[in-house]
Parts: sequence; C-alpha cells; structure tokens
Amino acid sequence: MADHQEASVTLPSEPVSVAAARRYVDRVLTEWGLATDTEFADGIRLVVSELATNAVQHTFGQSPTFTVDLRLEREEQLQLGVTDSHPRRPRRLPTTVQQDNGRGMVIIRSLAKECGGRLTVTPTADGGKRVWIALPWSTPVQN
Repeated sequence: MADHQEASVTLPSEPVSVAAARRYVDRVLTEWGLATDTEFADGIRLVVSELATNAVQHTFGQSPTFTVDLRLEREEQLQLGVTDSHPRRPRRLPTTVQQDNGRGMVIIRSLAKECGGRLTVTPTADGGKRVWIALPWSTPVQN
C-alpha cells in the first residue's frame, strides 16, 4: 500500500448534503477496509454528520459548498475534515448554556478524545476554515 490514501467530495451547502456526506464517507471507509457495523464506524458517521451540519447551518449562506476530505496515513491514522469558505471558527459553548443545538463540537471533541484522537481547526488560504479530526486507525486496509 502507498503511504497514504486520500478521497474528497465537494457538496452544496444544503441540508440534503449532510446525508450525502455521510454516505460518501461510509463508502470510502468501507473500500479502505472498515467494517460498517463497528462502534468506530458509528462514531465516524456521527462526526461527519456533525461537521457537515455545521458547514451547512453556520456559514450563513457565505459558503455555497463544503468539502469532505479523508486521508488514511500508513494504515495508522485517519484524518476526516470538512472545509468551508466561511471565516467564522466554531465556538465552544459554556457548559452552563442550555439550548437544544450547538453541542456538535462538544460531541466531536469528546468522540475524538475517547478514541485517542484530536480535533483541530485550521484556516484555509481563501479565508475559510477546515475542521478536522485525526484518529488512530487499527483496521487492516484492503488493497
């Protein structure tokens, strides 16, 4: 196998794209050898759903598309990121704030930590941002 595998898809910033992003990630990770009936796969589906939902809901129409990127490095680390062109970075809500939404980043950060990974937000050259997680990969990759 090569040192890494990569895949990406760009979708319109519309609510229907959240499910499309989830299906895309599911398909790619299955091709890379991840069984879909594992807790790890469930966690990845939740993470991509939350990141894509944020890209749709919180860019206020200023990012007509978002891109989902996957990178598997040396069968050791999976990176999953969502990039949009809106400059506003996600904000962590105080734990005292009571509301029905706005907990996506807390969920993602918690899942990443639980799996031994990390959540990172990086600016893009065009003024947007990439929100991504890096997780250890313990699934054998099929060639």
